[in-house]
Amino acid sequence: MVARIEVGNGDSIPAGKLDAVAQALGARTDLRLSWNGEALDRLLDSAHAAMVEAVVARLRRAGWEVATEVTFWIRGERGSIDVLAWHAAARIVLVVEVKSVVPDVQGMLAALDRKVRLALEISRDRGWPALTVSKLLVIGEGRTARRRVAAHEQTFLNEFPGRAIEVRRAIQLPDAREPLRGLLFLSPAHGVSSRHRVRPPRQRP
Repeated sequence: MVARIEVGNGDSIPAGKLDAVAQALGARTDLRLSWNGEALDRLLDSAHAAMVEAVVARLRRAGWEVATEVTFWIRGERGSIDVLAWHAAARIVLVVEVKSVVPDVQGMLAALDRKVRLALEISRDRGWPALTVSKLLVIGEGRTARRRVAAHEQTFLNEFPGRAIEVRRAIQLPDAREPLRGLLFLSPAHGVSSRHRVRPPRQRP
C-alpha cells in the first residue's frame, strides 16, 4: 500500500487506509469535497448565511430587534449566538441557532442549552431587560436533515415541541407566558431571489 502511494496511486486506496498510513508517519490527511468548483465548507457557509438572512428578515418584519453573531464569555463559558432577538413589548429574548446541516445532535443541543441558560445575562448586557427566554432551532430543509431529525424524534420533540405553526405564531404574537421552544425547517435558498421565465400572453384565435 505504501509503495502504491509513493508512486502516485493513492487515489485507488480507501480514505480510511490513507489516514491510517498518514497517522503512522506523523502526518495527516486533508480531504476536500468540491461541487461546481466550490469547496463544500464555502457552500455550507453560504447556505448558513442565507438562512440567517432569512430569519433576521422574518423577525424584523414582526417587530423584533435583532443582533447576529453575538459573542459571549461569561464565567469561563464562551460561544457565539447566530441570532439574538429582542421583543420589547413582550420582554422576551429569543435565541436562534441556525444549522444548514444537522451536525452531532448531542453536541448541538448542549451548546444551545448553554446559550439559552446565559441568554438573560447576555441580553441585559445589551440593554434588553428580558424576563423570558425563548429558543428556536432552524435547520436547512432537505431529506437528509429530516431523516436525521426523525432518527432522534423523541429528543427533538422533548426539546422543541413547537413546529411551523407554533413558531410563526410565537414570532408574530410573542407571549412571555408561553416561551417558544421551536424547530423550523428552512430552505438554504429561502429569501434569495430567483429568475422566472415570463411567458408572453397567449394569443386568442
